[in-house]
Amino acid sequence: MAQRNLRRRPAKPAQRSARGSGKGSAGNEVRRRGPVHIRLRVGFILVAMVLSVFGGRLVQLQGIDPHSYAAMAAAENVVDVVLPAERGEILDRDGEALADSSDGLMVLADPKQTKKDAPAIAAFLAKELGVDYASALTKLRKDGSRFQYIKRQVPATQATAAVEKAGKEGYQGLWTSRDPLRNYPSGDVAANLVGFLGNDGPLAGLEAGFDKHLAGKDGHAEYDATSPVSGTRMPLGTNNRVDPVDGHDLSLTIDRDLQYYVQQTLMDAVQKSRAESGMAVVMDTKTGEILSLADYPTFDARDPAASPKALRGSNALSNVYEPGSVQKVLTVAGLLDQGLVSPKTKLRVPGSYKSGDADIHDWYEHGIEKLTLAGVIAKSSNIGTVMAANKYADGQLRDYLSAFGQGKRTGIGLDTESAGLLAAPEVWTAANEDRIDFGQSISVNAVQMTAALNTIANGGVRIDPSLIAGKATNNSGIEVGTDTAQRTRVVSDKAASETAQMMERVINDPVNGTAKQAAVPGYRVSGKTGTAQRVNSECKCYDGTTTVSFGGFAPSDDPRFTVYVAIHNPGNGGGGGTVTGPVFSKVMSFALRRYGVPPTGTEPSKIPTGW
Repeated sequence: MAQRNLRRRPAKPAQRSARGSGKGSAGNEVRRRGPVHIRLRVGFILVAMVLSVFGGRLVQLQGIDPHSYAAMAAAENVVDVVLPAERGEILDRDGEALADSSDGLMVLADPKQTKKDAPAIAAFLAKELGVDYASALTKLRKDGSRFQYIKRQVPATQATAAVEKAGKEGYQGLWTSRDPLRNYPSGDVAANLVGFLGNDGPLAGLEAGFDKHLAGKDGHAEYDATSPVSGTRMPLGTNNRVDPVDGHDLSLTIDRDLQYYVQQTLMDAVQKSRAESGMAVVMDTKTGEILSLADYPTFDARDPAASPKALRGSNALSNVYEPGSVQKVLTVAGLLDQGLVSPKTKLRVPGSYKSGDADIHDWYEHGIEKLTLAGVIAKSSNIGTVMAANKYADGQLRDYLSAFGQGKRTGIGLDTESAGLLAAPEVWTAANEDRIDFGQSISVNAVQMTAALNTIANGGVRIDPSLIAGKATNNSGIEVGTDTAQRTRVVSDKAASETAQMMERVINDPVNGTAKQAAVPGYRVSGKTGTAQRVNSECKCYDGTTTVSFGGFAPSDDPRFTVYVAIHNPGNGGGGGTVTGPVFSKVMSFALRRYGVPPTGTEPSKIPTGW
């Protein structure tokens, strides 16, 4: 048994089995290892191919033709945003703002996003921002565009609220960008001078005339965006930026508080006299600075659309008219300068005077009057003025009036100013000169007339009137302002002083004076009334209406201010003394008090007015 058991060799099969198992495992391992290596190799090859494609594309974009591909992207996503410059402020003489800028926004749209809801969004914007529905609808549907202006210069709170509300209502594609808003904190005060900005730029006044000085230069940012609303830049796309250059401030000679007072006083006078319109100018006698330049009617610069376009400028600069009897003091000043007369020159003044084919009359009927030259001025005699002016040699009067600044712009800097009309030498006739002597057949604007009267107040030296403090260049490229104002001797100091003394008699002569209501209590005042017939532009004839005026200065012996007031077509039938004289008195009194000008304490003129 034992031997048989030994012959069985039980371990052999086990060993074969074990070896057989061993050989089978090795074979399987070899068979499994082959496919794994192949998969890895294939994977590496695929990754390499993808990277090669990306690398080739990158080389193509960055190295071979980057601009063409950027342009292709830009065609769909380019955004060119205006970066508005900060507009300069318009300031009064004390630095108070008449026009300034505050935070504002522009509302913009991406038509690619707004197109599907365009009608609803346009209706929403019309309600929230007051934009035109049809115009907004067109912009919101603009094919091929990613960027459209919906409204400029919207108050920041209003624009932000509108865009946020649009988002809440499910309207996509609207956003805002900085766009400073123009403000006019003084409303109608000096609005006739300041002007205003419209949607398309400045439309009147200094805003328009000095736009290049005020506006600066807008910048812009151009970039390719995945969405203009988000502002996310597209890689490798356009990304250009030009920063804005802010504008310059414009400082005026205007005194805002005085301007307000003059406007209110002028308005009251025009309304009470049932007149058509009025103008008033206050000038600093020594410097030529215009402290106030008022018109009525005028407009509110905060809401110019509420007023007719005709009111959006200064009639004191653009409107011309015959000055009437205020002109007489210029005629007389030249005669005195030539030594042809004196204030006491005696004149026998008839009730009518033949001139050419017509007769000249005075504003009042009379027989022979014995007046001195001072009396002619005090009583405002047309005939007496013509008789005295006959002493001029040919061409002399015209030379004086031209030197006083008539027939040409004052150089104040606004292109809307009219030059008026002074007949050229070749068409100047004796009959024409007779009428120019007392303010007919010649036209002026209110600033011209103020500067002429100021020449007498300033001792015979004319100063160019200035509206700009310092200097600034207007849109026509002309530099103007107090720093550039020219001074020109027109008549002698003696002639100017004698003219001023005669003008005092207009106010203080109890018998012949025509403007007692122009007096300023406590001060010596020199002035002159004017009542001129108005020419109708249609018939080219006098139509029965008048322009009444008063101009003068105070204190007479040391003038500080020159004030000129003109009112067109008073319905109450009043003249220069009764309609404009009181305006002069109130304005002059306010200006003297405001600037602390004391009375001189000297005796007023008592030159005899008759003989």
